[in-house]
Amino acid sequence: MSLTPCVLPMVPILSSIIVGEGSAVTRRRGFTLSATYSFGMAVVYTALGLTAGWIGEGLAASFQNPWVLGGFALLITVLALSMFDVYQLQMPAAIQLKLMKASDKQAAGKLTGVFAMGALSGLIIGPCVAAPLIGVLVFISQTHDAVLGGSALFATAVGMSVPLLLVGISAGWLLPRAGVWMEAIKRLFGVVLLGVALWMVSPVIPASIQMLGWAALGFGYGAYLLFSKRWGGISKAFGVLFALFGIVQLVGATTGGHDALAPLAHLTGKQQKKTDFIRIKSVAELDAALAKAPGKTAMLDFYADWCVSCKEMEALTFSDPHIQGKFADMVLLQADVTANNGDDKALLKRFHLFGPPGIIFFDNSGREIDGGRVVGYQDADKFASSLTRIFR
Repeated sequence: MSLTPCVLPMVPILSSIIVGEGSAVTRRRGFTLSATYSFGMAVVYTALGLTAGWIGEGLAASFQNPWVLGGFALLITVLALSMFDVYQLQMPAAIQLKLMKASDKQAAGKLTGVFAMGALSGLIIGPCVAAPLIGVLVFISQTHDAVLGGSALFATAVGMSVPLLLVGISAGWLLPRAGVWMEAIKRLFGVVLLGVALWMVSPVIPASIQMLGWAALGFGYGAYLLFSKRWGGISKAFGVLFALFGIVQLVGATTGGHDALAPLAHLTGKQQKKTDFIRIKSVAELDAALAKAPGKTAMLDFYADWCVSCKEMEALTFSDPHIQGKFADMVLLQADVTANNGDDKALLKRFHLFGPPGIIFFDNSGREIDGGRVVGYQDADKFASSLTRIFR
């Protein structure tokens, strides 16, 4: 799980915290900061997982609404502005002097803030439910062993923190000690933080707005690298790449593109084929849909706009011609649980799921096929193997 989209957005946030220490940061200090940040994330994941296991709901989904996502994205944007010297994120000189005389308290206070940022990141940035986490949650719900369940979830979160710990160690080992590089790194982290903010709100804004945002980011950073007199040829080359990225996104936005990851797909004729699902919104609608299809197998796909793996399944797996062929004789149902309302929770609870992605298969009499569930992302080949195993 440490290399999933749930974890990677935390890397630039932690990196900006470490860079904020300045040239005095050591390997030990960087590791301490990253371990504190990771511990904050681990504590929240443990508590969230235990609670979800006890009451059977995906609590992280409650945070996937425009107000929460927008608020946290605004916070990240404000932090990014300090990387561009729009303002100095530091204590007043008088307070700094007092803190220097009480260095122990200063360190404790700063670590507390880093811990809090890690907790917020774990709660809001990494909500998607991956297969290993679901396995742990299901195990907890069946055993009700809080000690064993909490330990397992904490160990899972620690594993997810490995890239963050490597970032901390590199602060005093892999990176140069000081120099002009620091200004370039600050600007780069500012751009990445703005990218994180845009990525966070992408589930709740139109694709055209997403592409315009990426275009502005590409043009802005590209122009900085191209026209700055402080950097050499390599930075100019990267400036050209960022500018080209901005052009591609702008063309996609102005010509009716629907996907920031493939902004020109609609122009090349390679747009993905949409799977024709029958949308259901409640347990009653599910039962009715199964009753209307006697003698046919059915597939129920749980989807949410904020679920990265769900979109990967739609774009890379369901659109595969071989998979489309297998779908031909099936009734395809989809439950959109983006709103996380009462009906959505009831559907998830019926199948003991804690969130998408999750796929349930039913036989020709409307009963769930034992051992046929698919939880988490599967590529086309693996999903085809799953279908063959289920319906052999």
